[in-house]
Amino acid sequence: MKFKYILLLLSIAICSCSKEEAQILQVTSPNSEVVINFNVSRSGKPFYTVNFKNKVVVDTSYLGFDFKDVEDFSENFNIKNTSTRSFNETWQMPWGEQLDVVNNYNELKIELEENKDSPRLMNLVFKVYDDGIGFRYEFPEQDHFKGEVFINDEHTEFNLNEDYKTFWIPGDWDIYEHLYNTTKLSKIDAKKYENHKDLAQTDIPENAVNTPVTMVGSNGLHLSFHEAALVDYSGMTLMVDTDNLDLKSNLVGSRNTDYKVKNTVPFHTPWRTIQITDNAPDLIESNLIVNLNEPNKLGDVSWFTPMKYTGVWWEMHLGKSSWDYGMTQNMNTWTDTGGAHGKHGATTENVKRFIDFSSKNSIGGVLVEGWNIGWEHWIGFEDREGVFDFVTPYPDYDLNEVVRYGKEKGVQIIMHHETSAATETYTKQQDTAFALMKSLGIHSVKTGYVGKILPKGEFHHGQYMVNHYNSTVEKAATYEVAINAHEPIKATGLRRTYPNTISREGLRGQEFNAWASDGGNPPEHLPIVAFTRMLAGPIDFTPGIFNIKFDEYKKNNQVNTTLAQQLALYVVIYSPIQMAADLVEHYEANPEPLQFIKEVGVDWQTTKVLNGEVGDYVTIARKERQTDNWFLGTITDENARNITIDFDFLDDNQEYEATIYKDGDEAHWDKNPLDIKIEKMTINKSSKLTLELAEGGGAAISLIKM
Repeated sequence: MKFKYILLLLSIAICSCSKEEAQILQVTSPNSEVVINFNVSRSGKPFYTVNFKNKVVVDTSYLGFDFKDVEDFSENFNIKNTSTRSFNETWQMPWGEQLDVVNNYNELKIELEENKDSPRLMNLVFKVYDDGIGFRYEFPEQDHFKGEVFINDEHTEFNLNEDYKTFWIPGDWDIYEHLYNTTKLSKIDAKKYENHKDLAQTDIPENAVNTPVTMVGSNGLHLSFHEAALVDYSGMTLMVDTDNLDLKSNLVGSRNTDYKVKNTVPFHTPWRTIQITDNAPDLIESNLIVNLNEPNKLGDVSWFTPMKYTGVWWEMHLGKSSWDYGMTQNMNTWTDTGGAHGKHGATTENVKRFIDFSSKNSIGGVLVEGWNIGWEHWIGFEDREGVFDFVTPYPDYDLNEVVRYGKEKGVQIIMHHETSAATETYTKQQDTAFALMKSLGIHSVKTGYVGKILPKGEFHHGQYMVNHYNSTVEKAATYEVAINAHEPIKATGLRRTYPNTISREGLRGQEFNAWASDGGNPPEHLPIVAFTRMLAGPIDFTPGIFNIKFDEYKKNNQVNTTLAQQLALYVVIYSPIQMAADLVEHYEANPEPLQFIKEVGVDWQTTKVLNGEVGDYVTIARKERQTDNWFLGTITDENARNITIDFDFLDDNQEYEATIYKDGDEAHWDKNPLDIKIEKMTINKSSKLTLELAEGGGAAISLIKM
């Protein structure tokens, strides 16, 4: 075992050290490179430090709680008892970036007791992995602290000792759809991002950042702060002390209560996590977040099939069609509102066109947005409760016929439930809506929560909504329905426990390129996302836009990448469902690059991150489970660069037919985004290849076994 105790359990140390230093408890990672030290101060305040490769990463950082109507849990603690264990298992993902996941850690549990009459108890559990740490608070059943309790805030500190280069979005309580900032830790100013004109809601009460937040040190140290297993608790932002380079937990609250979390003893918090590596690629390969979650509670989920999909979606963002029917219903009569009637996208005819295209091109599903009544009154209205009906289609959409036609063509329909953040309306209809899906053999739904949460005063990232999102996933599972949540709570690895949690948004997605007043996502956006948001879990980013400029729809907007990068995103940005997001006509006009979308996998045996630097570039190769074929994607920011690929990750004694989709000689994300070259060659594990990536460009490679 790698556990070391000074004074406790294993040995007694005799040293010329202070009383405070003498009781330090220490636990190390299996490879001994990550070390946590724990102690209580002279006043009984719990604190910890973290070392990586013999250097301090997190200096003395205190731990505690502020509860409503009771004395704080912050000091006057003694160490009552400790226990340790080592754990090593290999578990399998039913779908994911890889099949086998090693879960190997050393654990230290400290039981604290107040030094007073009628003492209260609090435990701290630390798990130390080769790729980082997780710790949480536990409040066990006890005599002097019981029943319902109310948390005003959690006081978890991360005291840093370097002014790290930091990649961050503001600690918005309502939405994650912000562009990432790259600043020194000391220069973070999150409050300036309140009331963003392209967002339906923002609320940033403190100079805080949302997680994952990733940092890069001057010596190559990489840190990413997040949380795991967020259940029955508020989401955590991190308040930034720019003078002292400290981070401190700041839980999301509610305008309806004078506390942030309500719970009942016994309970525990989510895991507070730090991924720790000495290079950028290892951050993506880390499984810390999923490993800190409980094993699969659902059992067999083979009813969900990872797939690519098309859908009635991008055309609405371009303005070609609309979500709403353009008429309002009074009893059984529809009245023209003078709106978008005649442009409705979710018609039987249009959806069948997507089904035909998907069937022809080995794409497994079609998403249909705007199919159900309620879209005429869905956003910008205070009286949104009761607007949406999640089982009744518009008159021009024959749901049963579309499902029947899809089955005939081998294509699944993906349901859409936009709630307009009216949570009580959705909760009341979930059983009926999921039962309809099950009766039709529909196994996945994209949910949406655009707008301010109803009931008023709640936030997307507070305890009320955390419980709503999680209970929706659990209920959906009973109907064999998988959830792809938009405007979600952040991913915290619960896909391990509930593998019907297949994907989510939770970032500035592709749609911002269609209408954002700031010009859309800049070329650096996705090379940052790969090392920040993607560390939390799968992303439904909706790649594959071929008509980069789309001037016929929006003259002032465009996708800020090359066509080759759009292909590379199918490998770089992970999700078990990947949308071919563009219009059918744009794919039909470009059959050669479309071939990559037809071939690329979505469910992986192995993932290798070959190179990368946060915010600059990244190269990822993935091996498909079903075929053992490999696919590779590489993307860059606004800077052109050469990337050399060493194919030593390929199987021994196996040759592959490689089709390379790369930026053309004149390619540029703005000046010439459609310039693409497609080449074929034979490759094996001794091969090397240098790719020239254009500004905002990339490359995609299919490696098919010969």
